[in-house]
Amino acid sequence: MRDVNVFCFKRALPRMSWSPRNLFNLYQRCIGPGRADTRFTESSQTLFQQRWISKRLLRAYHGDYINEHIFKRWYLPATIPDVRPKRNFKQEDEAIGLARWARKDKPADAAAKERGREAEEKTLAPVGSLMFTELERRIDVVIFRACLATSVYEARRLVIHGDVLLNGKKHQNANTRLAPGDMVSVDPKAIRFLQPRSEKTAKRHEDAEEASEEDAAAASETTSSASNELEASVTETDKGAKPWKKLKKDQGLTPFNLPDYASPWIFIPAYIEPSFATCSAIYLRHPTARPGYSEIPTPYDADGEVVRLSWEWYTRVRPRIRSKSQKAREPENRK
Repeated sequence: MRDVNVFCFKRALPRMSWSPRNLFNLYQRCIGPGRADTRFTESSQTLFQQRWISKRLLRAYHGDYINEHIFKRWYLPATIPDVRPKRNFKQEDEAIGLARWARKDKPADAAAKERGREAEEKTLAPVGSLMFTELERRIDVVIFRACLATSVYEARRLVIHGDVLLNGKKHQNANTRLAPGDMVSVDPKAIRFLQPRSEKTAKRHEDAEEASEEDAAAASETTSSASNELEASVTETDKGAKPWKKLKKDQGLTPFNLPDYASPWIFIPAYIEPSFATCSAIYLRHPTARPGYSEIPTPYDADGEVVRLSWEWYTRVRPRIRSKSQKAREPENRK
């Protein structure tokens, strides 16, 4: 672990991890009391303080293990791309003007109102989160997004220790930014939740299964007469059968033992195509955004105050000049 206090409850900074402590911090920032710290419309803080807090929250989740100076120089885009669809406003203005010239004021007013509503709601995309596009291209982040590692720190460790293949070749540079079409493969023996559980963990799960069986038996005693008749029709051999016990004997199945509290993190972005049968993933394309939707996962609103204020912070402090010596230290970028 990079920092023993990385999941501090007092700071409550969400990270790229499946840890239950991190899940609690995510709850605090998204639903719990920590959400009030990001409501700057009712805050008495200065604009500088609001921007710094927003930057701190976003950087804690997006690339917190990357030095701030390196992030500003090599991972921050010069401008946020405009992904709004191009519309022929001139033609619409001519149609509205023609309707007014024909003294059709009501249809013209309705068309103008509809155009204004679409311009505000439909043509605006949450492009603020696209400032982290270069971070999402990193090989360790792609491994974490593909659910092949329980945290981005573990994904980085897998790359550095030589357990990852890039396009079929061993790759140990965790700073590499992938290009569309690159395939990343992880050694199944290095993935934790594909390994057999320890004796303590297996015993704990067996005790939980037995407790659940006892609860189910107690609940079945209080069911209606109809359910009792249905249970009586089942043979004794069927009652004693435990299908999960039979599955464990099948050597052809791969054990899949997810850690606790992993379900909130099980999602795959649209720009990654994973294959869990081969423990690999293909980086299809760079992430983008469309009206009402951003492909970059983030615990905050993709076009909210936190993202906007963070971008305003970086537009003021981002370095502008890159010398030859600095370019020589640029992370590998596979165009």
